[in-house]
Amino acid sequence: MSKSTKMGKTWVGAALAALALLCVRPAAAQVGIVSVTGGRVEGVTIDGITSFKGIPFAAPPVGNLRWRAPQPVEPWADVKKADHFAPGCMQPPIAVPIFGEPPAMSEDCLYLNVWTPAKSADARLPVMVWIYGGSFREGMTSQPIYDGTHLAQKDVIVVSLAYRLGVFGFLADSELSAESPHHASGNQGLLDMIAGLKWVRRNIAQFGGDPSRVTIFGESAGAISVGAIAQSPLAKGLFQRAIGESGNAVDDLFHGFVPRPQAQRYGERFLATLGATNVAAARALDAQTLLKAQGPALVSGNGGFSPWMALGGNALPEEGYRLYEARRFDDTPVLIGTNSDEGSIFVPPHTTPSQFEAQVRAQFGPAAAGVLAAYAHATEAESSQAAANIFRDSLFAWGAWRWARLQSEYGKSKAYLYYFDEHAPQYPPQGSPHGAELGYVFDNLGTLIHTGAKMTWPAAATDPALAAIISGYWVNFAKTGNPNGPGLPHWPAFNDKSQRIMVFDAHPSARPLPNRRQLEALDRYFTWARQQERSSPQTQH
Repeated sequence: MSKSTKMGKTWVGAALAALALLCVRPAAAQVGIVSVTGGRVEGVTIDGITSFKGIPFAAPPVGNLRWRAPQPVEPWADVKKADHFAPGCMQPPIAVPIFGEPPAMSEDCLYLNVWTPAKSADARLPVMVWIYGGSFREGMTSQPIYDGTHLAQKDVIVVSLAYRLGVFGFLADSELSAESPHHASGNQGLLDMIAGLKWVRRNIAQFGGDPSRVTIFGESAGAISVGAIAQSPLAKGLFQRAIGESGNAVDDLFHGFVPRPQAQRYGERFLATLGATNVAAARALDAQTLLKAQGPALVSGNGGFSPWMALGGNALPEEGYRLYEARRFDDTPVLIGTNSDEGSIFVPPHTTPSQFEAQVRAQFGPAAAGVLAAYAHATEAESSQAAANIFRDSLFAWGAWRWARLQSEYGKSKAYLYYFDEHAPQYPPQGSPHGAELGYVFDNLGTLIHTGAKMTWPAAATDPALAAIISGYWVNFAKTGNPNGPGLPHWPAFNDKSQRIMVFDAHPSARPLPNRRQLEALDRYFTWARQQERSSPQTQH
């Protein structure tokens, strides 16, 4: 037996032993009824974890509060039974079966959930605050894979919070900007997240949490949100660590961020198509009318709405990479990464070599030759995979790599980079698709909801061990800012010279970055694109 095989078996054994220990908890009193901002809430205790679902953290953003920054919670008199999820935020109906149907969808959706193992309010446990993904158009805290029970059994408190989506959460308009105390029109959803974090700071100690050890973590749009929170002056001091899975906000040239004047013009054109000439008229529109006009796709034609975060104002004054370069950033440890087959669900299944070459030349300008040389594409099989991989690297992997490089260059806190490459039977043969790591992060193997369909996953023999390893890293990071701990393979902090990262596959270990050559080719393009942007402030991207 090889040394690596023996080490792999040792890690698997240690991880399974840790799982077994976590399942044995002595009977003890739990935190059950808690006083929070607005009133008292009563949770439900199962298997040593008390969950509180549907706690309001802001007033319902309806009527005259539509598109306003989150307002204070409306108090209640009796003890609120926190035993079910609140309605999901307004989103296209197609998203409901994907994410595990909530009780309803409503504009009244600013609620959060807490899972705590604490036996008393003085436990001072670290806190992990989850922000869901869904392209800023869909997503909800009630998705089964986001259940915080198994993470909480590792002695952390898990919080998941909702934020307004699509046209309800990211509409920019000059009139809305004028009435906003933060000039944050277009970032209402981001302000929801920050309001949720403020609620955590004020209230989490009552659940046994430590408000000075808060980790924000999210996937896809949730990871972009983590990056946006990390660069927002309004969130400073509300968290101490950040985890971004398949998304970033520090340097985004493709999607997600536009100057506020541009976002306002887009929003005003959208409202004009509905006959709303001012905000009062827009607030009088039925929510379903807005939802229908928004359209189901990420980018809609015919004047449809696209969710962007608007740069400018107090919420997001500028892009994160500029803050790093100016050394004006929130210097916290970061754990970030991507999956090996992120791109496959976003591109057509078949791309010919000539089609691939044409796409690259059209997209990457003077850097196209270098990009083509970095991606094998001589056959249709190679070019089809290259199209998926270049999407993965452009929208996910390069951003994570860039974030880790910026943090390691300018920050005192460490960055940890990963590459998730599990080859489960239901995955494509080339690796792990977008969102595939979620079941491992939450240690919720079983039903994986992904790419618009529920997939029942009969876990392979190594899956519980890999879930224990990955969730163990995430929890250790939340506890100390360092993912390493007993029984786990050593995960070195990222540095630009060695660029060793943690690869999660059948034998997790620290290795060189697998797609470094491709990322360096793309980096040459992005460097050129930034130079063009800086020389022409009006450049759109």
